[in-house]
Amino acid sequence: MNHTHSPPPEGVANFQPTHWTLVLAAAQSRAPGASSALARLCQLYWYPLYAFARRRGHVPEDAQDLTQGFFLQLLEHRLLAAADQRKGKFRSFLLAAFQHYLSDQADRARCLKRGGRYEFISLDLENAEDRYQREPAGTDLTAEQLFDARWAIVLLGRAKTLLGQEYEVQGRAAIFDALKPFLEGGAPTPSYEAAANALGMGLATTKTLIHRLRKRYTAILRQEIARTVSDPGEVGAEIHALCGALIASEGRLEP
Repeated sequence: MNHTHSPPPEGVANFQPTHWTLVLAAAQSRAPGASSALARLCQLYWYPLYAFARRRGHVPEDAQDLTQGFFLQLLEHRLLAAADQRKGKFRSFLLAAFQHYLSDQADRARCLKRGGRYEFISLDLENAEDRYQREPAGTDLTAEQLFDARWAIVLLGRAKTLLGQEYEVQGRAAIFDALKPFLEGGAPTPSYEAAANALGMGLATTKTLIHRLRKRYTAILRQEIARTVSDPGEVGAEIHALCGALIASEGRLEP
């Protein structure tokens, strides 16, 4: 096997519809598969909203109910009529819709009975509070900043997952597993020499593999961010905004 070849330009991350495409299709036509696609978005982005609700002062049980109730209404298309891709970022739409939902629920003790009849999607809410307790304490990071930083971390994780899937499809999972520490921003990484020894390859070959890994990771990350905006020209600004959110968190957020 030639270990130095580049991953193909078209992988599992390509040809994916934008989040706006999924939302508008569900809102306008309720096409088959639209709800399952929306459910996957819920599974991807639920925690930033939960963390937002907690930072806004909701107790854990209420934050869980509010997050689940919000996604229930989203999946039942009750919130989609207000979706307008001309407003730009899917991130902004989702947060604004959630804030509006929180306002609507302010006078209710529960938006959804825990253990009730709704079992529409698994959001791992049982572990949500454990994750939240590891967030930076205090008020220096606002609910909006925490949401944005968590959104960025979700996208970084999603890009890494898709990249790992590409390498697995190509029969190169071992290479990905050995080199993925080089994708960790700010974390200690092994030396090039240690990676080369682990793979049983020459140093120059290993450096080439790391360069290609990082390049493909960046490309997939841009693709994922492009799916959250309505205009490709907004990708650069969204990357800048998400980098700013991560900088504001000062590296205190765990993946």
